[in-house]
Amino acid sequence: MAVKGLHAFVSGRVQGVGYRAFTKSTAEKLRLRGFVRNLPDGRVEVYAEGEEENLKKLLSKLYEGPFLAKVTDVEYKFTEPWGKYESFTILY
Repeated sequence: MAVKGLHAFVSGRVQGVGYRAFTKSTAEKLRLRGFVRNLPDGRVEVYAEGEEENLKKLLSKLYEGPFLAKVTDVEYKFTEPWGKYESFTILY
């Protein structure tokens, strides 16, 4: 089972609607490590690493978001794992 990384930038109405908490909860359920944070330009950045199958599940959830979110775009790429995270956190 190969560990991979997923680096994504989510656009739309994704700040102030519980998107970071939604992402953290989803990532933890999938046993992923990494972070989620708001960016000054209104996007949300997500980095996660773990099993590729679980990263794909997280990616599909990033397109949905929580009830109040309206995702218009997700730019992403799969990467080699950065290997510096022990849990999934919200960065401020």
